[in-house]
Amino acid sequence: MKLLLAYKEPGLGEAWKEYFQDQPDIQILNTDITQLSCDAIVSPANSFGFMDGGLDYLLSERFGWDLQDRLQKEISELPERELLIGKALVIPTFDSKIPYLISAPTMRVPMDFMIHASLNAYLAMKAILVATTSHPDIATVAIPGLCTGVGKMPYRIAARQMFYAYEDIILQKKRKLDNFGDAQKFQIELNPAGMLWN
Repeated sequence: MKLLLAYKEPGLGEAWKEYFQDQPDIQILNTDITQLSCDAIVSPANSFGFMDGGLDYLLSERFGWDLQDRLQKEISELPERELLIGKALVIPTFDSKIPYLISAPTMRVPMDFMIHASLNAYLAMKAILVATTSHPDIATVAIPGLCTGVGKMPYRIAARQMFYAYEDIILQKKRKLDNFGDAQKFQIELNPAGMLWN
């Protein structure tokens, strides 16, 4: 599987290079993500499938506004009636250059409150990779920054979270989290801003 990490902000590109530059199946591209040719493109959306802001607006313009309607219909049929952070849905776009959209929420509703201190980029990236590896028609995926727009997560923290998710799912890294202390240390490593105490 090949991942195309597409950025416009130089800081995000540099952060991705710090973590992903040695991975042969990763391309880091300074480009308009909506103009790439790939099997699937990621919408770092919200849990209710609203696609009328930021990158999602551009995706709706590219694929047609019925895409939001179809996504929201699928979400409404989930047992939770929402697409939880850490889950993803794959839906067809009916576009020959980008046949599928992967909706992977980075926030429950569009907001920036404490997203920067969350693990949402890590959880969303894991969901993207799980959805991708289990889909037979997806071999190339275009991924934007996760939580770096409205969520205001610092680029380096977002890149680190995305890379750790890549290690977990693609590289199958086995993390030694045998006790609460280990889990807490890993949590802080993912995002020091999420510490509740010193």
